[in-house]
Amino acid sequence: MNNYYRTSGLLMLALTGCSAPPQTPTLQREVGQLNRQLQTLTAQALALEQQNTLNSHSTHGVYLLPSAKNSAILESNIGKLSISLSHIEPEANGTQALLHIRLLEDTALPAFHAQLDWGQIDPVSSKPLPSETHTQQLMLDAPLLPKTEAIFGVRLSGVTPEQLGFIRLHQVETSRP
Repeated sequence: MNNYYRTSGLLMLALTGCSAPPQTPTLQREVGQLNRQLQTLTAQALALEQQNTLNSHSTHGVYLLPSAKNSAILESNIGKLSISLSHIEPEANGTQALLHIRLLEDTALPAFHAQLDWGQIDPVSSKPLPSETHTQQLMLDAPLLPKTEAIFGVRLSGVTPEQLGFIRLHQVETSRP
């Protein structure tokens, strides 16, 4: 009888040791963080795919989708350019951001002018909404010192950072004195 109690006690101990420990709040928090990161990366990948699709159908100019968080390459009259956005923030009348334009060749960026469009993306067609598109001109005067990158502080009125679906840079032309 004594062996019976010892055996059943050992069996209970073994079964208790095999059961999974209860999840701790730390583990639950980490799983939640990983799920949010996965959702963010999935949304970013979808936006990048959408940006690439828009650019594959664009013969002049380049599209950037802020949610893609990536640069785009533009073959322009002044050379091969890398275009990117950073510091996208709300302002009173819409959005402000920094637009980076970098010449990918080993020469200095010349004086140029270009057109910048921005607006919302149609959630059904995944294309820019023409009726909601805004436009402004960009101009870079000849810099005193040669440089390969220009950074423009742009004000994108009419859309909040959450509504800003795209920007498009096109009609990049050398400015002649």
